[in-house]
Amino acid sequence: MPDPIIAREDVAESELVTRRGRFSAVAFRHGGHEHMALVHGRVRSREDVLVRVHSECLTGDIFGALRCECGEQLGAALDAIVREGSGILVYLRGQEGRGIGLVAKVRTHVLQDEQGLDTVDSATSLGLPVDVRDYTPAAVVLAYLGVRSVRLMSNNPDKIASLEEHGIRVSERVPLLMPPSENNIAYLKAKRDRLGHDLPQLDRFAVGERHG
Repeated sequence: MPDPIIAREDVAESELVTRRGRFSAVAFRHGGHEHMALVHGRVRSREDVLVRVHSECLTGDIFGALRCECGEQLGAALDAIVREGSGILVYLRGQEGRGIGLVAKVRTHVLQDEQGLDTVDSATSLGLPVDVRDYTPAAVVLAYLGVRSVRLMSNNPDKIASLEEHGIRVSERVPLLMPPSENNIAYLKAKRDRLGHDLPQLDRFAVGERHG
């Protein structure tokens, strides 16, 4: 289990008023990157806190790219936390492209567009790993915030296993399913078929295609 104490020089907290409501912004350093936890409502010493651990995706989160569902998931998770009345979104930086970095991710996009490779093969063909994300920073900040257990908004079983390995008990997995489109269906199918993500909405999309 990670040390729950973050050194004073590695954390800063302030109020952050957004279009969705008021949050406590907890910026912290860990693993060579600066991350952010957005905390809404009372979470300390509570069980079953609604949590999203979100990997940085500049193209999707900032620019609204349609080849992935990252930006939609980010917004949907924040909306769900506000509806709940409390919760935490942990935004992990340095995880672009499942950890390969922005330049490498854009290179994989070229292979996907020009050669039809999926998100897995386009990485491995460049000699890159498929997923090297480290969720230790999320576990550290959740422990720092005094969270006892979480309901994790995720479709990725590996993320649950990693958090629990690092001492954070996941009492429930809450699906965070975005409607597929022609722009991201190949990406989502690769996540389901090759990376083990639970994406049942793809079956409904296929039915809709057959009847469309």
